[in-house]
Amino acid sequence: MIEQILYESTNFMCLSTALPVASVSVSPRGLLYSGETVSLQCVIPGYTDWTYRWFRYNHHLPSQTSKAIDITIPITLTVQLGQYRCEGLRTDRPQRSQPSNVVTISVTALPTASVKIVTPQGLLYPGETVTLQCDISDYTDWTYRWFRYNKKLLIHSRKTITISLPDQAGQYQCVGMRKGRPQKSYHSSALPIIITDYQPSTTLTSDKEDVFTGDRVTLNCTVESPGWKFYWYRHTPDSTPVTTTYGNSYTLSWVSVSDGGQYWCRAGRGDPVYYTLYSDPVQINITERPVAVLTLQPNWTQIFIGETVTMRCDIQGGGDSDWNYRWYKNSPVVIPFNIKPEYRISPVYMSNSGSYTCEGVKGNKFCKTSEAVKLTVSDQPQPVLRISPQWLNPGDSVTLSCEVDKTSTDWSFSWYRTVPYRAGLPSLSDKSYSLQPLSGNVTTEDSYTLIPAGPTHTGGYVCRAGRGDPVYDTLYSEPQFLWSGDLQPSVSLTVLPNRTQHFTSKSLSLSCELKGNSTGWRLKRHTETAWLPECVSTWRSITESTCTITSLDTWYSGVFWCESGSGEYSNAVNITVNDGDVILESPVHPVTEGDSVPLTCTFRHQGTNPNPKTDFYKDGTLIKNETTGEMTIPTVSKSDEGFYKCKSDEGESPESWVTVRGEKTFMITS
Repeated sequence: MIEQILYESTNFMCLSTALPVASVSVSPRGLLYSGETVSLQCVIPGYTDWTYRWFRYNHHLPSQTSKAIDITIPITLTVQLGQYRCEGLRTDRPQRSQPSNVVTISVTALPTASVKIVTPQGLLYPGETVTLQCDISDYTDWTYRWFRYNKKLLIHSRKTITISLPDQAGQYQCVGMRKGRPQKSYHSSALPIIITDYQPSTTLTSDKEDVFTGDRVTLNCTVESPGWKFYWYRHTPDSTPVTTTYGNSYTLSWVSVSDGGQYWCRAGRGDPVYYTLYSDPVQINITERPVAVLTLQPNWTQIFIGETVTMRCDIQGGGDSDWNYRWYKNSPVVIPFNIKPEYRISPVYMSNSGSYTCEGVKGNKFCKTSEAVKLTVSDQPQPVLRISPQWLNPGDSVTLSCEVDKTSTDWSFSWYRTVPYRAGLPSLSDKSYSLQPLSGNVTTEDSYTLIPAGPTHTGGYVCRAGRGDPVYDTLYSEPQFLWSGDLQPSVSLTVLPNRTQHFTSKSLSLSCELKGNSTGWRLKRHTETAWLPECVSTWRSITESTCTITSLDTWYSGVFWCESGSGEYSNAVNITVNDGDVILESPVHPVTEGDSVPLTCTFRHQGTNPNPKTDFYKDGTLIKNETTGEMTIPTVSKSDEGFYKCKSDEGESPESWVTVRGEKTFMITS
């Protein structure tokens, strides 16, 4: 810097120049490591005859007075760390420089080496080989030096070394060297290589020893140190291993009987492989899986509301009885709170319908689940009663048949005759009849025979079925009736017009003619679908014991009879109401063999065709043709019994059945 100063007393100029500035340079540049030598150079431009003064933390270092332009100050780190600066002195002007910048000398620790065992881990045994590794952070271009008991191993300069036990056991260290800075690392701590003076053993265990086919068995082989590969043997330990694993467990899935036997294990590690001792054997016993068998008691798959059902689960081939049980409905839904071999449902409801299975459980073992048993719960059944024949032929047998649901079994059957309703007796639900048991009332067969059948057997019959213990009863059947066409001594049914076939829209009178002291007679009717207990007001008018139907319809077709308050029955008449134009007239009551039987074909519109040509048929076969509408069987015999009808241009009549009695009356029914 040049300054211009003007003095008034004289006329000349004085120039002023700034002092030279000292600067410090450091070599080497960058991070400085422990043990390195650092050169500091004090540079002052312009002159060469400087004497240098050095300062550390502003304290003068009198020993450092080199006159050289370049000055190197050896610093043994970490003793001479700190802040340095310099300045120059000279005898001539300028006599000193300005102070230099401050340079801070700090140290970075050398990387530290460490020794570790790569393989094997844990305890070390005689005969094994051990791999050691020297790890140094921050750089990768190290050359390694290895030491055993502080003595350098000249043959080793790699990151890893392999030693053999027991001869090369001892304490190992390593250090790293490199060409760049830092040129070396700290020595590692000493790693002692200590060997165990015995060959290790293995212990073999199994999570199950007695198992069933299809189960899963896991063997575990334990050894006191890690890093092993495991070898598994069956039948003999010196055989080829059945498998090897890197984990210490071996699982046999879905075992069969042939998988049973003795198993061993041992472990090995290293290259060449160092083996442990063989384990003691473990015996695995495998038997066929027991099978659960589910049975119903009683063995009915068709069950009705209100019955009692017991299901039993038996374990076939299961050995002892220490089983608990699991019950399933519509698997996999578990039925809770039942571990017993029996599952009882009493009473059953519709909601109990379903598919049931069971299985046995013993500890961690399961038997095979049973086959499913389907349980179907239905409403309380009503049997169907049939009577054959339904029209009485005195002296013949009559069979009552009672049929319950065809899929159900093991029923016993009770047989009853209807009597007028009386409180205290078993009765139908509508109280139309009470029931009186027949002789030999309960049978295991579904049929009951009246032998021989006679007039006293006419009337209504009912059946009911029951099964189980306690007995579960069905509903009573609808009543069915055994009729007789023969006139009875106490009462008879007469019809007017006196025939079995009638036209629709015409009238019909039915009269109960009393012949004894019986009272309380009622007219009854039975059709294919129902029976009516009396002459109802919707279709009749009543005059004393006569019921008059003023306008017939086809639905009035059926069997009519009279029934007394004491249970007596009249003869029955099978009435057919035809909505066509032709009917067959025949006697209502039976005739005797040898009688003459007239048959007349009657037409709804009789006047339009006074002499129609008419054919008569028996059992579908033409027996007389082109008549004037009448024919007569002059001397009737048993062979004349059958179905009769007539046919003309006007139409065809329904069929009527003719019954012929030997020495008795015969009957014509529709």
